[in-house]
Amino acid sequence: MFNENKKLQIFLHMAAWAIIVFIPQYIINTFGDGNPKSLYHFYTNIAIYGTLFYVNYLYLVPQLFLKNKKVMYFTLAALSILVLYFILLYIESTVLYDPERQRQFDEIMKQLTKDKPDIKPPIREFKILNFVFTSILISGFTLGLGVMDKFAQNEKQRKELEKEKLNSELAFLKNQISPHFFFNTLNNIYSLIGLDTKEAQESVLKLSKMMRYLLYESEQGETLLSHEISFMNNYIDLMKLRLSPRVELNVSFPVNFPDYKVPPLLFIPFIENAFKHGVSYREQSFIDIRMAIEKTSIIFVAQNSIGKSSQPGDGQHSGIGLENVRKRLNLLYPEKHQLIIENTNGIYRIELTIQTQNKQA
Repeated sequence: MFNENKKLQIFLHMAAWAIIVFIPQYIINTFGDGNPKSLYHFYTNIAIYGTLFYVNYLYLVPQLFLKNKKVMYFTLAALSILVLYFILLYIESTVLYDPERQRQFDEIMKQLTKDKPDIKPPIREFKILNFVFTSILISGFTLGLGVMDKFAQNEKQRKELEKEKLNSELAFLKNQISPHFFFNTLNNIYSLIGLDTKEAQESVLKLSKMMRYLLYESEQGETLLSHEISFMNNYIDLMKLRLSPRVELNVSFPVNFPDYKVPPLLFIPFIENAFKHGVSYREQSFIDIRMAIEKTSIIFVAQNSIGKSSQPGDGQHSGIGLENVRKRLNLLYPEKHQLIIENTNGIYRIELTIQTQNKQA
């Protein structure tokens, strides 16, 4: 990406210079007398202003101004304008000096001031003022380009850091799910082998699908919503192996829906949290997990009872950590999600609404 941006910048600069060089040549050959001498002064000024532009763009702005050496920047910028003016003055008075053209110019000025011979037009002062004003405009334009390039570079670095952070949090999320969950699931399957061989085989198959999802599909930045729902269903089915009859479990996922692209393992922390704190083996308890899709929004709701054995505030934290989920949502869906967490009357409820931005497979 970096090389592509550099190539694009070089191409744009070359295209701009091609226009500057060839368009005046085309105009004078088509509509003028075709004398190239009339273009020499134009090209000389362009070369001087171009030098000023690239001195600022390639050195003064990135090496001084953007590194908080502003006094040195303005000093050298003013000095470069002064030096380039004297270079231009020398070229015009020696290399490009045309006695016949100067004579014609003097005759024209005499005709214009013949009624007031004592008045001498400030030609030299006007040239200096014009050069300084144009140079300041070019320097200001170059400064703006440098600041914009720096801003774009900082924004790119920020996004790369956010992406790295997301990948780190996703890896942490997977590591948190794997040991605790798989250990308990394998124990449950081991107990099933002697009681219900068919169900044990189905549980092993679901566990293998989950492992495949964690190892491969979740490595990508996005996955299909259908795959995420399949992963959640397998997770819930395996968690049901250790539920007692006192736990009422209700699960509702959409069947027909647009297969949006979503970040992997986005909803699983809420489900893990519900099973961790919504299961009681001594009293009636419930877990309710629902998902709905409305136009371009996904609405996910998970609520569970909080047993008396739970510690105060225990329902607000999961093994994965809802705070990490909040951070991940802020990075993935800035200003495009709403997370509501309620803990009232012994019922813990979360509702997550995210805008899908119509990203479908």
